[in-house]
Amino acid sequence: MRASKLLPAPLRRRVFDVLPVEARRALLYQRAYGSFPRVRLPRTFSEKLNWRVLRDRRPQLVEACDKLASKEVATAAGVEPARTLWSGTDLAELASVDLGERWVLKPNHRSGGIVHFGSGRADPDALAPVVRGWLDVGAEELRRGEWAYGRVRRLLVAEERLGTPGEDLVDLKVHVFDGEPVLVQTHHDRFEDHRVHYYRPDWTPVAVNLHSVGEADLVPPPEHLDEVLEAASRLGAGWDYARVDLYDEPEGVRFGELTVYPGSGITDFRQDAWLDRELGERWTLPRAAVAASTAARRHG
Repeated sequence: MRASKLLPAPLRRRVFDVLPVEARRALLYQRAYGSFPRVRLPRTFSEKLNWRVLRDRRPQLVEACDKLASKEVATAAGVEPARTLWSGTDLAELASVDLGERWVLKPNHRSGGIVHFGSGRADPDALAPVVRGWLDVGAEELRRGEWAYGRVRRLLVAEERLGTPGEDLVDLKVHVFDGEPVLVQTHHDRFEDHRVHYYRPDWTPVAVNLHSVGEADLVPPPEHLDEVLEAASRLGAGWDYARVDLYDEPEGVRFGELTVYPGSGITDFRQDAWLDRELGERWTLPRAAVAASTAARRHG
């Protein structure tokens, strides 16, 4: 039996929380991948994500994690996001806002699919227990060391709900390296019967071992696949790596989010070492961030 298992779960959590972030990350990574990550000379995709969490402090990471700010980036790149209907911290304001028939409420500064689907006029009193704690600093994100989330504006955001009622709105999550789309994840029925599949940009299926969700059936390419890839390329330009989350609607491509810490670097490709290596080879870490990290460690 592992020594850690001898401690009650709440005590293990408290011990974990007081560890330095590098130790926390090492333990999370080891539990996911069965080995400790190389930090000084990362090679695989997961190791480079771990390096980003620990070392990369570029302001653009904060902008990407800020949902409202990333919408502005998308608009500037010519990719239309879901319309923002309201943002703020006082739910009482929603009583006088016309949200339309279908809307979504989410925190501006959190990850992990925290969301509430609503319809018609909002009832602030009914929403209060739903969003309790949403305006707090993202505790789980910070436990995992995701630095940028601690610097994002703490707001609630109401936006239009995309998709057609009763139909599956497929998430298209495009992994982009130096502006080049390399891999596309399709996420189906995310909040009920979540299923996933992976494809190359030419829509060749990729067999990936999924450990926490079901495998989706193969589907035809989205109607506007070329536009999806072009939009991902534009939004990924200037990034060494980013995941660009998009939707393909009948009228065209819509922006979802920019994701810079997908799965916190501890969930994807855990059983697919070949793909972890392949994507790692695609990823050239930004020289400026590497230099700044090295200098900070020398003087810190």
